[in-house]
Amino acid sequence: MRTALGFRAHSGWAALVEVAGTIDAPRVLERRKIVIADPRMPGSKQPYHAAAELSFPRAEALVRRAIESSRALALEALSSTIKTLRSQGHEVAGCGVVLGSGKALPGLEKILASHPLLHTAEGEMFRDVLVWAAKECRLPVIGVREKSLDPASLERIGLLGKLIGPPWTQDQKYATVAALMTL
Repeated sequence: MRTALGFRAHSGWAALVEVAGTIDAPRVLERRKIVIADPRMPGSKQPYHAAAELSFPRAEALVRRAIESSRALALEALSSTIKTLRSQGHEVAGCGVVLGSGKALPGLEKILASHPLLHTAEGEMFRDVLVWAAKECRLPVIGVREKSLDPASLERIGLLGKLIGPPWTQDQKYATVAALMTL
């Protein structure tokens, strides 16, 4: 069965949904939370916030380490998920990642000087980590702007919650629509 993965990222974690079918006839195979920030690494959940308190060279190093660590965790989660799905006879056809507004970020020095940009940069970082990991796993990836998700599709997917039971949060609904768009 052709399946796809869908993600909606947060600081340090992401909602992961494995789906098959279509928007009109979706089948949710699995939904769970994956950790993409090392809880043993200080500042990994909000690396730009942690870096804002440091000298620029140390800030740059912290952000780089956080990205590398999060990439490793995302790659491990995706590789494991793909391996499991394939062992069950599924063809993993692609990956959909729910994206933010897509506004270009300035350089690190400007990000560190602006509290709102710290939040924006962290959101972008964790979404980018998921896209990177999917590409490393040789999966086609589409990015779907959250604001462009079709309200009718979201409503249709929202009704699945009654069939499959909780948890069925906004994160999982959005990730499901993004995944189904890859199929």
